[in-house]
Amino acid sequence: MNTFRQILGIYNPWWKDGSMAFSQLPEFHRTIFDDIYSDLIQLPQMISVTGPRRVGKSTLLKQIIKKLIESGTNPGSIIYYSFDDPALLSDRINRDDFVNSLFTGEEPTNKKPKFLFLDEIQSLPNWELYLKKYYDLGFPIKIVVSGSATSPIFKKSRESLLGRLKDYHLLSFSYYEFVAYSLSENKSLVTELTQLHDSGKNFLNFTDINSLSEKIPQVSNNLKNELDRLLLKYFLEGGYPEVWTLPSMEAKQDYLFDNQVKKVIYEDLVLAADFRKPEMLKRFYISLLENPGKEISLNTFANETEINLQQIQKYLPLLEMTDLVYSLPKFRSQALRIRKGLAKYYISDLALRNAVMRLTDSLLDNHELLGLYAENLVFLTLRRSKNILQIDYYREKNNEVDFIVHTVSGKYLPIEVKYRNSIEKKYLSGIEYFRDKQEKTDFGLVITKHWSDSGEMFGNFAIPLPLYLVMTG
Repeated sequence: MNTFRQILGIYNPWWKDGSMAFSQLPEFHRTIFDDIYSDLIQLPQMISVTGPRRVGKSTLLKQIIKKLIESGTNPGSIIYYSFDDPALLSDRINRDDFVNSLFTGEEPTNKKPKFLFLDEIQSLPNWELYLKKYYDLGFPIKIVVSGSATSPIFKKSRESLLGRLKDYHLLSFSYYEFVAYSLSENKSLVTELTQLHDSGKNFLNFTDINSLSEKIPQVSNNLKNELDRLLLKYFLEGGYPEVWTLPSMEAKQDYLFDNQVKKVIYEDLVLAADFRKPEMLKRFYISLLENPGKEISLNTFANETEINLQQIQKYLPLLEMTDLVYSLPKFRSQALRIRKGLAKYYISDLALRNAVMRLTDSLLDNHELLGLYAENLVFLTLRRSKNILQIDYYREKNNEVDFIVHTVSGKYLPIEVKYRNSIEKKYLSGIEYFRDKQEKTDFGLVITKHWSDSGEMFGNFAIPLPLYLVMTG
């Protein structure tokens, strides 16, 4: 009994120390924090927080615990435990008794839980059966689980919890979060940044240029300079917070490759998907990294890489489920005939590409590559958006549009990323072609490089990349 209580005491210092238990916890909250906290309080379902390794899931759980205590919850009714604890491997521990006691509060833990936070839940065999049992029995416990394992592990387990579990997927820091974190000591800039972000909540659903123009607030020169500076840094270092404090670019890239690529491919996927050829999967992944945002025919890709089509069709879902790459389908309408197997692929975090391909800050001088990186960031922001129905890309008769957004207003919004020094009308011919074909399109959105390239542009609306990312991220 004492062993069980000692184990839990280490993980729950707020039982004794109150607010001092959170002295090392960062003040910065991810944008997902408020939604999770609100659902935890209001919804009957359990909450799960999944995502890649080392993006801050454990920190997020402890920040929620801190807010619960600050809001008046008895610290003794909150239990946190991480199942990657080697103590559970001890012969002295009856794992089943220990886990059951977490839910019931009966001996040997002797703590009656009101809130139960179970971290690294994938390390507990048959974890979903415990959750299903106590949820269906109606135990008056609010439960949050998290796990850094790959999605193949969670997918099957979550099927039996359908309707009982609301999932949040936490990814690496967005550009907006990266900026907010980086400027957290400058209160005036953070206030301005927050106002910009709040003003962009319905940005993609405006139906005319005049309304959109009125939505764009003024940005101070100080914030513009910081946004430009931090964008270049984000191109290099990405959104994994533990990377930012490492002493050199080499150390940062070693960390990312070892923890976000090598471990996922050589450990997580081998274990979760019974995958026996990790070297082949790594080779395929690197091939995708070489062409971020480019349209790929799987048949052509198979011929060029000498990886057969069946293997590629097996690899792609694995890479997507593990948050290494994401696919974007081609725009479909009855008037279009498309070839099957065509899609564009984007990187989940630009720093992963830099780490795998060992790119240094010289990449900031490569204007063509920065254009691809800018497009990649716009895709990631669109993918996170709650205010759109669907995104895809358009290509017909050599006319291309980077993204077609299906808005909740029933319109199509074509988006073209032109991260370049000058923009001519001919560069936007894809948008014009699409607008002529689709009645549900009023204008296009052009994402630009320079702050001066803003407002009405050849019948479309232009907005600089940093401002767009902040307002919609």
